[in-house]
Amino acid sequence: MADVSEKPVTIGYAVGKGRIDLQQSTVEAITGSAPAENDVLEAARSAGISAAKRCDELIPASHVLPLDRVSVNLEPESNPPGVEITSEVVCQSKTGAEMEALVAVSAAALSIYDTVKEIDESAEIGDIHLVEKIRGNNRHFIRKERL
Repeated sequence: MADVSEKPVTIGYAVGKGRIDLQQSTVEAITGSAPAENDVLEAARSAGISAAKRCDELIPASHVLPLDRVSVNLEPESNPPGVEITSEVVCQSKTGAEMEALVAVSAAALSIYDTVKEIDESAEIGDIHLVEKIRGNNRHFIRKERL
C-alpha cells in the first residue's frame, strides 16, 4: 500500500465501464416486466455499489476511502445483446477512486453472470476499463477510443 500521509485531501472522481455479452433471449428474460426479472438488474446495481464500498477488502493495495457517491447504471442492449455497465464514484480523499469504479463494474457484471449462468452458458464478461478519472486540480484522464 502506498504511503499517502503527505498528500492533500482532494476530490476524486472516476467512471468505469464494462459489459456482459448475453444471448438475446437472456436479455429479454432479465428485462421483462415481471418483478423477478427486474430484480436481476437491481441486484447487480446493489452488488456494484456494495463492492465499491468494500474495495479495500478486495484489492490488497487499495486504501479505505470515504465515498461520497457511487452510482451503477445498467443498460440492456440488443445489438450486440448484453448489458452495458457504467459506474461513477466520487470521494474526498488522498487517493483516486478508479479502483472503486472498476470494482463496482466487475461486481455488477458478476452478479448478472451468477444469475444467468444456468440459462446462458455463453455469457461473457469483458471490456472492463476506466473511462475517466479526476484527481485533484491537475490530474484529469479521459480514455481515448480504441481504433
